[in-house]
Amino acid sequence: MSGGVRVEGLTWRPLGRRAPVVVGLDLHLQPGERVLLAGPSGAGKSTLLHALVGALGTTLAGELGGTVEVDGRVGLVPQQPGDAVVAERIGRDVAFGPENARLGREETWRRVDAALAAVGLPYGRDHLTSALSGGEQQRLALAGVLALEPDVVLLDEPTSMLGPEHARAVREAVGRTVGRGRSTLVVVEHHLEPWLDLVDRVVVLGPDGAVVADTTPDAFAREHRERLGELGVWMPGLPAPEPVAVDPALLRPAHPLPPLSAVDLTVRLRSRSLRGSTETTALAGVDATVQPGHLTALTGPSGAGKSTLLAALGGLVAPDGGTVRGVEPPLARRRSRDLAGVVGWSPQVPEHGFLAATVADEVRLTAMRLGRPTDADAWLALVGLEHLAGAHPYRLSGGEQRRLSVLTAVAHRPGLLLLDEPTVGQDRRTWAAVAGIARAAAAAGVVAVTATHDPLLVACADHSVALERRAVA
Repeated sequence: MSGGVRVEGLTWRPLGRRAPVVVGLDLHLQPGERVLLAGPSGAGKSTLLHALVGALGTTLAGELGGTVEVDGRVGLVPQQPGDAVVAERIGRDVAFGPENARLGREETWRRVDAALAAVGLPYGRDHLTSALSGGEQQRLALAGVLALEPDVVLLDEPTSMLGPEHARAVREAVGRTVGRGRSTLVVVEHHLEPWLDLVDRVVVLGPDGAVVADTTPDAFAREHRERLGELGVWMPGLPAPEPVAVDPALLRPAHPLPPLSAVDLTVRLRSRSLRGSTETTALAGVDATVQPGHLTALTGPSGAGKSTLLAALGGLVAPDGGTVRGVEPPLARRRSRDLAGVVGWSPQVPEHGFLAATVADEVRLTAMRLGRPTDADAWLALVGLEHLAGAHPYRLSGGEQRRLSVLTAVAHRPGLLLLDEPTVGQDRRTWAAVAGIARAAAAAGVVAVTATHDPLLVACADHSVALERRAVA
């Protein structure tokens, strides 16, 4: 029976890293086994999934040791779902796997339509992949895996950018797939409790990439709560962590801003292809006010326009209708250097904001260009990245990249701070650091705004703006 996994002595040192992220890892999975893979940020969870799809030493450069054997066809939903997009239209994207498996046309499109419906994507086959939000891209990537019907299903934080309703739909779709008994499942998650009923085994990696627990879901929740909670694992039954106390003086804006108001704001996003250009309405008639001294959370389902509103408030996209009031000239009309002086942005895909060759230089870069002193070493220590100061930003884990992105947004002391899903991929300890930075920015008088699906971060906010999902197009 296909679906068996055998990992022995896996060791991996990414290019540019001094120390391996995984050393001597052993893991055996039986066909049809359903495993939840947990551990603190940077423990090597995504590395293991990349090993199972053969990406280490090929797509990803570095030194690889040990043996990895997978019996059968593998499907992966990556941590950055945009990495899985291979086609211009969502129907063609989902069809990629079945077509490469040489399925017939009728069977391919039957699977495509069923997979899109299973993950709750309401668009037609010809909807542009470039018009999807991050959460919608997550569901598209899962649809591609479901349509393939692989022997081994690998999911890397598949619900991290989804609200409760869509996250539930994803888990149900996964459950239906693996419930047939044909697929082995490995799902990486930080928030574990919703997945415990779906799996029959929990494997926990420690900070050095070693297995520190391998047990049943019941024993995991009952016997390991305190010990694994201290490692940063989001253990069921533990109270929410408190945000780290960060000195607001470190974030006091060099140029404070007044309140900003979006008035009847409309934004249309345009995509161009060989077929011509397509326009998608991301925001329509939105009103919102954000103020200095407050942390504002933008909430709503994936596809509601949270990232677009965040960008419009910061002048990163120009509105097609309405306006953003509060400063003159408007931020959308300012040159890049002037905009960088007042805005700090941590994008939904952290790599989109990286420019430097080392982690420490990335933290310093904008502040240095603006002539504002900053202590990169202190910032890195705050979020647990001090040991990676000399590494290339692209060689970090997803959670590490997100923390670095937050630092690049605050180190130059902007008056407007824009954080897009800043707590995705964070364990209990690193979540507390990120939340502490966001709270300290507000306390320092910054106009702090975050787009998030994280209820704990929303609870830290001073107020929230709820967006409704845009009309299907």
